[in-house]
Amino acid sequence: MNKNAVNWFEIPVTEMPRAKKFYEKVFNLELSELPMPDIEMAAFPMNEGGEHSAGALIKCKGYEPSTVGTMVYFTCDDVQINIDRALKAGGEVIEPKKSIGDHGFVAHIKDTEGNKIGLHSIK
Repeated sequence: MNKNAVNWFEIPVTEMPRAKKFYEKVFNLELSELPMPDIEMAAFPMNEGGEHSAGALIKCKGYEPSTVGTMVYFTCDDVQINIDRALKAGGEVIEPKKSIGDHGFVAHIKDTEGNKIGLHSIK
């Protein structure tokens, strides 16, 4: 296999406008609505065939925000910048920035919906 094993992720939300605003502020990007029947989705910017995975926020029956289970890591220029943005946008720090040796740095934060997400940067 010459591609990443994961190609799509969905982050459950309870209030789409609040969640969309949080992620746009933390990652300094714009999410776009994905029209679907009976589902609210807001997609992160995608580059077809590009590096990393694509995904969206999702509000749908059977999807519940959580701090346990699978966790998505977002690539950052510097984890601390995104931690600071998350705090200003109403998020919480679960685990502050820490070194993972030659692989850079990680942190865990909780979004406004109650999901735990990971942040990763080389510096």
